Amino acid sequence: MNFLPDNINKYVVDHSQKEPELLLQLNKETWQKVLNPRMLSGAFQGRILSMISKLIQPNNILEIGTYTGYSALCLAEGMKKNGLLYTIDKNEELEDFAKKYFNKSNYQNQIKQFVGNALDIIPTLNEKFDLVFIDADKSNYGNYFNLIIDKMNPGGVILSDNVLWSGKVVEEINPKDIDTKALIKYNKLLNSDDRIETVLLPIRDGLTISRVK
Repeated sequence: MNFLPDNINKYVVDHSQKEPELLLQLNKETWQKVLNPRMLSGAFQGRILSMISKLIQPNNILEIGTYTGYSALCLAEGMKKNGLLYTIDKNEELEDFAKKYFNKSNYQNQIKQFVGNALDIIPTLNEKFDLVFIDADKSNYGNYFNLIIDKMNPGGVILSDNVLWSGKVVEEINPKDIDTKALIKYNKLLNSDDRIETVLLPIRDGLTISRVK
């Protein structure tokens, strides 16, 4: 979802860096072959992820929610020469799809792909992270944050996607809507935890940038 008028959104996209050819192919194949292709970060947000990563120049990146691998490849663009990106997704059916594009990229030896429950996998990772991207099941955002906060290097950045949830976070909540309730609670957590400083950007479906103090 975009919160800008269509003409302004088009102008923004037209005057931003274009996605690399490999990501263009990945984008196209995702829309052709995968269910719920709207889950893809997409060209504009992908360039934002790439830019943030390039500004940080992380050694270690953690991504929670691989999907088809688009956002992982965007984040990998900013890694240091010997950096590593750890990406986790519970959908084993998409593992080979993402791996195919990882292997076509310049980062095939720098991406470690995990399939399973991130709540179980994250505690097994002993690395400290400079950049984390959370884009998985919304009801567990708070749990993911609690697992990663002590694994962050000072000055590290946590990116959280879909935090506006199609605007539902400011609407009357359906009592059965677990995801919206979880995101409202999560957004309050990010804005009140004194270990981080946070800004929420109305980019696409909402992207929060939290910097660890």
